[in-house]
Amino acid sequence: MGQIEQGLERALRTRPVPASTEARLRFLLASHGGSTRQVATVLEVSQRTVQRWVTKKPGARRPPGPLQVQAIEEAVLARWQPRIRARRRAQAEAEGFVFHTRARFGFAAPAGSSDDPRVRWITQDLPGEVARELFAARDAGAGEQQQTVILARALGHAYFREWGRRAHGLHIVFSGVESADFSIG
Repeated sequence: MGQIEQGLERALRTRPVPASTEARLRFLLASHGGSTRQVATVLEVSQRTVQRWVTKKPGARRPPGPLQVQAIEEAVLARWQPRIRARRRAQAEAEGFVFHTRARFGFAAPAGSSDDPRVRWITQDLPGEVARELFAARDAGAGEQQQTVILARALGHAYFREWGRRAHGLHIVFSGVESADFSIG
């Protein structure tokens, strides 16, 4: 998962996701009414395996392996705050968001010019159309590169060209994303 995807995920949550595997298992059990059978079905393991992961008996507890830890994490992320995520997404698509990033920016220019790409901190309000395009691309399975293109086009128009008031026709270079955060509402 790239910086942009991680930033979008952080923006859609209001509380942090449980960090430990044990806390994640407790969350999955709570969200399935305490049923180890339902959790086992979700994680595609046996009910007895889930029971071994969560037992309190000394010596009987077995920690999940690396593949199971990843499956547990994915299951928790898919079920964490679904209504809040939907509400925040709708708000971003309606009202826009603020994009905070540290990345390499500049204009496509000859080497050595002052327009060469360089690392910059940029904080910019972006409209809801950009949020809709970004979420639609993410839903369609777009990778980090496609999301970067969407944000480069939006930042080029809003930040560098000041919504069409200057720098007409210049091509924006946006690469080397070091951090990407989104503020919604």
